[in-house]
Amino acid sequence: MIVGRNITEITQFILLGFSDFPQVIALLFVMFLTLYITTLTWNLSLLVLIRMDSHLHTPMYFFLSNLSFVDLCYISSTVPKMLSNFFQEKQTISFVGCIVQYFVFSTMGLSESCIMTAMAYDRYAAICNPLLYSSIMSPTLCVCMVMGSYTAGLISSLSQICVLLQLHFCGSNVIRHFFCDMPQLLNLSCTDTFFAQVLLVILTMFFGLTNALSIVISYGFIVLSIMKITSAKGRSKAFNTCASHLTAVSLFYISGIFVYLRSSSGGSSSFDRFASVFYTVVIPMLNPLIYSLRNKEIKDSMKRLQKKTICSQGLR
Repeated sequence: MIVGRNITEITQFILLGFSDFPQVIALLFVMFLTLYITTLTWNLSLLVLIRMDSHLHTPMYFFLSNLSFVDLCYISSTVPKMLSNFFQEKQTISFVGCIVQYFVFSTMGLSESCIMTAMAYDRYAAICNPLLYSSIMSPTLCVCMVMGSYTAGLISSLSQICVLLQLHFCGSNVIRHFFCDMPQLLNLSCTDTFFAQVLLVILTMFFGLTNALSIVISYGFIVLSIMKITSAKGRSKAFNTCASHLTAVSLFYISGIFVYLRSSSGGSSSFDRFASVFYTVVIPMLNPLIYSLRNKEIKDSMKRLQKKTICSQGLR
């Protein structure tokens, strides 16, 4: 701590994590480590598969590869530190480390929200305007949408960090969570956090409501188009192209809204921490699985890659 002007400034925080469950600490460590390794494996595999197979060089899989990249950064911003703290006597994180962790976490979370919106528009263009799909979803537009997603997440996170750096932390330094999150940090500040809270609400409303509304409108048009398809097979095929994305979006928004409504009301109980695990750890693991299970193109790509591997081994 730094002392000056009768104020003791906090230079590090204590991440409580799951230390209040000492009887199952080893089990929790194994569980989170398994989830993390699984997430890395599945998302990296999907990235490599999309990169190597030219059949998957389409707008849909371009967005999906960026979603996998975001999920890798998203989960890596919180879980490694949590795992390292499991068996440490002092579960601390420096003030700078805390700020950096939240910056990466926030940037990737907000970027993911925007990328999911871009994917909804891609599905809208594919189903509602199939003949014009190639011209609508041009490579230039796809790159601009992804870069716009990253830029929006980056600028919004930077604005939050600038506000956080103006606050003083001179009371308790115990964060009752397994990572540094904005609501918990605001609760620890010993200065007025009104502006920071207003900014957080504005960003939540802007990203949450704007992206959610855009997705709902896109799927509204998609449903109307699917209903116009006369054959049951055609309707089923059209629905299957959207089912994975709709499932991922629903999990992301429902869990996110639940966790942050609890956080904004001061929730920091054990239940809140375990609920956050689903939002921050489980969803990044599930996304590649959701997009792969019922996806014929992914399965065909895996078969092609397997054949190439077998052939190359046979030539040796």
